[in-house]
Amino acid sequence: MTYAFPTDYARARAEFLRAAESAGARLRTFVLPGHQGPDGGELCVDTAYLGPAGPAKLLVTVSGTHGIEGFCGSACQSGILLGEGMARGLPGDTGVLLVHALNPYGFAYLRRVNEENIDLNRNFVDHDDPPHNDPYDLVHPVLVPPDAPAFAAGRLIGELTGLRELLGPQILQEAVTRGQYRQPDGLFYGGRRACWSRRVFQTIVAEQIAGAAHIGYLDLHTGLGARGVGEPIFRGGPDADAFQRARRWYGDALTASEQGTSSSTPIVGNTAGAVAAGIGPGSELTAITLEFGTQPGVEVLVALCADNWLHQHLPPAEAVRSELKSLIREAFCPAADEQWRGLVLQRAREVFGQALAGLADAKPGRRSTAARS
Repeated sequence: MTYAFPTDYARARAEFLRAAESAGARLRTFVLPGHQGPDGGELCVDTAYLGPAGPAKLLVTVSGTHGIEGFCGSACQSGILLGEGMARGLPGDTGVLLVHALNPYGFAYLRRVNEENIDLNRNFVDHDDPPHNDPYDLVHPVLVPPDAPAFAAGRLIGELTGLRELLGPQILQEAVTRGQYRQPDGLFYGGRRACWSRRVFQTIVAEQIAGAAHIGYLDLHTGLGARGVGEPIFRGGPDADAFQRARRWYGDALTASEQGTSSSTPIVGNTAGAVAAGIGPGSELTAITLEFGTQPGVEVLVALCADNWLHQHLPPAEAVRSELKSLIREAFCPAADEQWRGLVLQRAREVFGQALAGLADAKPGRRSTAARS
């Protein structure tokens, strides 16, 4: 079955809430203070939970960590887990928690970053001693040229080609994407403090995730890898068996950034690390990013630079209506490619099933007394 992808954040949220209520999920909402969407509406992180009050086993899916990537993640959550009923009819010890639009500002304004230009998946670090990526300082003037009166894609591609020849493709990708903490106007900026979405997510971990004995964690992303392919990227777990367990769940398709087998280079400060830090000892965490490829890496990077230029030079309400926004939209959720969308939904359905099967095979563990809401 194929579902229509939402056309904007407001519709995505409405469809998610409607599907969650129809499924009988327990809902919780966190409203972003001080900001509204382009339509004047609230910007919210919503959670939907199905299952017992104290599950021993818990599947967690997250959409919109990188704002605009929420179009894909929201469609998977609303269509497959809720619409198809995959999150219903679970064993009595198993729950499913859906975290929708973790970065609602980026989702609404078609940005990968949040209201402070922060990459949320680089924000979960100790900001008193941030792990800055020194090579980024070399590439920053290329990605964010000072006083550029207009966005020049040709110049950018030429200079990126020169950097690629100088550094090599792997080192260049790591320099750009690993995360940086010195350039607030730059790309992949991890921030100088814990941002609002991070604080919300840590609350969700403490109140809705911690306490389960076995946790399967899927953070839904787009923009890396072969077009239409859903790559399960290992994101760790606190116990020594986490990687082998993930391999049993997801098979040979599982990749690992630290082993050099993934389309993603190693990153720091991601949401999976926040889950690992927040669940406490004794819980098994099997965490992946499910990454859907869209365009070649250089085109995705050009789109990110174009979007960064837009928001450096225009108010958000004007930037979101710019023709340049078509670049980032195509880079993270191709608008007219029904084949891509079909592949995404088919693969998401498969991976969600693998995660639930993996949890079903886990040995019974302790049950939490904490209510899920």
